[in-house]
Amino acid sequence: MGGEASTGKIIVGVDGSEASIEALRQAQTLSVALGAQIEAVAYWEFPQVYGGYVAMGMEDFEEGAGHVLKESLEKAFGPELPDNVVSRVVRGHARESLIEASRGADMIVLGRRGHGGFGGLLLGSVSSACVAHAHCPVLVVHAPEES
Repeated sequence: MGGEASTGKIIVGVDGSEASIEALRQAQTLSVALGAQIEAVAYWEFPQVYGGYVAMGMEDFEEGAGHVLKESLEKAFGPELPDNVVSRVVRGHARESLIEASRGADMIVLGRRGHGGFGGLLLGSVSSACVAHAHCPVLVVHAPEES
C-alpha cells in the first residue's frame, strides 16, 4: 500500500440519542486513524396508518430527521463539521437501510441505548440486526456513563 491513506467509508446511524452521538465521536476517532470518510445518516419513514388514511403534517418527518441529525452533529463535533464528515437524511427503516448500506461501507458504527439491569444486557433491534446481517464490521458503542 505504499504509504497512501485509505479512502474507506464509515457509516454512522444517528437517531439523536446520547449513544448515537457517542457513535459519531468514536467513528471520528477511528476515521482519523484509518483515513476514512464518515457518512452520518438519519433514517425516517412514514408511520403505519390505519386503513390508508394519512394524518396531517406527515411531510414534517423528513424535516424532523434532518433537525435531529444536525443537532447530533453539533453535539458531537461542535459548530464546525470535520472535513471528512458528510451527512444524509434517508427515507427508509433504519435496520434494513443500514444493512443494505453496509454493502458499500468498510464499517458501521451504531449507538446502543441500553436501559440498565437485565434489559441493558440486550442489544437494540437495529444494532442486533446489523451485527447479525451487515456485510461489513459493526461497532456498537454505549452512551457515556454519567458521573
